[in-house]
Amino acid sequence: QVQLVESGGGLVQAGGSLRLSCAASGRTFRSYVMAWFRQAPGKEREFVAAISWSGGSSFYSDPVKGRFAISRDNDKNTVYLQMNSLTPADTAVYYCAADQSHYVTIATTRYLESWGQGTLVTVSS
Repeated sequence: QVQLVESGGGLVQAGGSLRLSCAASGRTFRSYVMAWFRQAPGKEREFVAAISWSGGSSFYSDPVKGRFAISRDNDKNTVYLQMNSLTPADTAVYYCAADQSHYVTIATTRYLESWGQGTLVTVSS
């Protein structure tokens, strides 16, 4: 199992950008599919993006497709989420997750192996 710590959240105006980071501990990071989820106030947690263990493939939810980009650096044990053209609807706590499922099916896998503590992103109008 890996331990995950997110960072990079904060307050940004609509139309702005933020980059989230998720640092993982453990030597097995490169064997995990990594994903980002988010939970807005009063709503259920939802899938945002996922990336394969190699970084060669990624998958996005429709609301963020074309605006967000997930990437990873296996040498640094870190996964990133570049968020552009942010809107107030993107306001949420963002969580990273690690699992050994497929980078597409991780979106709907009920129980994932590891979760971070979350980082808050607030987008003002």
